[in-house]
Amino acid sequence: MASELVGFEKHKDFLVCVDSDGCAMDTMDVKHEKAFCPQLIRVFGLEQYADFITPYWMEVNLFSATRGVNRFKGMLMTFEALKEKGVEIPHLAEIAQWVNNARELSNPNLENEIAAGNTALKPVLEWSLAVNKTIRELPQDDKPFKGVKEGLAAVHLVADTAVVSSANAGAIQSEWNRHGLAQYMNVMLGQEVGSKAACIHAMAEGRYDKDKVLMVGDALGDLDAAQKNGVLFYPILVGREEESWKRLAEEAIHKLLHGIYRGAYQEQLIKEQRSILK
Repeated sequence: MASELVGFEKHKDFLVCVDSDGCAMDTMDVKHEKAFCPQLIRVFGLEQYADFITPYWMEVNLFSATRGVNRFKGMLMTFEALKEKGVEIPHLAEIAQWVNNARELSNPNLENEIAAGNTALKPVLEWSLAVNKTIRELPQDDKPFKGVKEGLAAVHLVADTAVVSSANAGAIQSEWNRHGLAQYMNVMLGQEVGSKAACIHAMAEGRYDKDKVLMVGDALGDLDAAQKNGVLFYPILVGREEESWKRLAEEAIHKLLHGIYRGAYQEQLIKEQRSILK
């Protein structure tokens, strides 16, 4: 278990987990447009297929039911779509084997696999590191959505709080500290710690009642992480982020605290999210 989780302690009866990119931080679009997609094309030499890859990548990662998917899963989906068009990706079988079976999808795991002799994964690691470097070098015009700081402050008063994200830890630490959000979190967990579902399980199991744990996220993958643990979910709706954070602070937290969140209220929220991410 990662040191961040080993040191996590329960202080309150409730736990609220919050995703970062596209949920709290308005950073998701630019990272995919400037880092993830162009570096994938460059590292794997796919320039001649850019007109297909770019819109496909954006649809998969931003505007569909797979919004927020782990970067390596998004990569594999793109490669498999290219394969259907007759484009050969070197070592695709080895890449798919790792993505589909790795204990965790992260750079450290990639490094271990390569050190153990799986050299087919070298370009995958090169791409992922290039993405992180590009993100670090982007102009620091990232910002939280309106209402996030106020929402987190309200939540932190009544619940233990955790960032649970598939972004890399360095980016999370930098962005959340720069914008004064880290003060409202007990712990910040990135992809290096494990999947969102695994992080929620590690923090919540044996500590909190399932009806007192809430995952806040913008993607159906966040919903899935909550459902795998039998805990509650609150959606930050794409295009309605400010409204969603205001509703979290003024309405949803009240229902969570009073034990009336699960059921019709949560189902309506999920229905709203599914109507946007189809």
